[in-house]
Amino acid sequence: MRSFTHLHRRSLAWTTAGLGAMAVAGALAMTMGLTAASATSAAARTASSFSFKLVPSPNIAACLPKAGGNATITPGTLNDTMKVSIHGMPANAGFDLFVIQQPLAPFGVSWYQTDVQASQYGTGSATVRGVFDVETFSVSPGGTTTFAPTHQYHLGLWFNDPTVPFNLGCEPGATSPIVTPFNGEQHAGIQVVNTSEFPVSAGPLSKVHR
Repeated sequence: MRSFTHLHRRSLAWTTAGLGAMAVAGALAMTMGLTAASATSAAARTASSFSFKLVPSPNIAACLPKAGGNATITPGTLNDTMKVSIHGMPANAGFDLFVIQQPLAPFGVSWYQTDVQASQYGTGSATVRGVFDVETFSVSPGGTTTFAPTHQYHLGLWFNDPTVPFNLGCEPGATSPIVTPFNGEQHAGIQVVNTSEFPVSAGPLSKVHR
């Protein structure tokens, strides 16, 4: 006949094992709940993304008939992620992306974002983080120049090398390459694509909200 002490120990072991199983089950349920919540949150962020096209600038369709691009802005809690892709470009050409006040000349207040390098197939992409939404603006209270808070809701992409569009015949009537300030050395070519399918005062960035 087993002693009371032996039975008591077995009972305690069973109880401890049961509590351990319950703890594991609870932890699994919590993990699954957190995973589901994370997935829901990620889906919500994806659902709020805004995509739009980049269209050829003046004279570009004649020399680069397939030039174009796409952009997708995904809002985050503190800032946004913007992915830009281009196609139909000259092989291995370099470009410079700006957030700009107006899609076409004279462009207004402009903010240099990133380089974009085309592959041998004329395609390329870049991803940048920053504020690319309805709150995007610049201001200069004083200093070398002064201007009030000014929103920039458009995108523009420029040839990094002024000779590339000139040699392609994208500058009809020009006797030498047109030089613009739209790269890090302020010695870029002309604009190749932009967001002029949107109104000047309501560019695509104005459609994005966090």
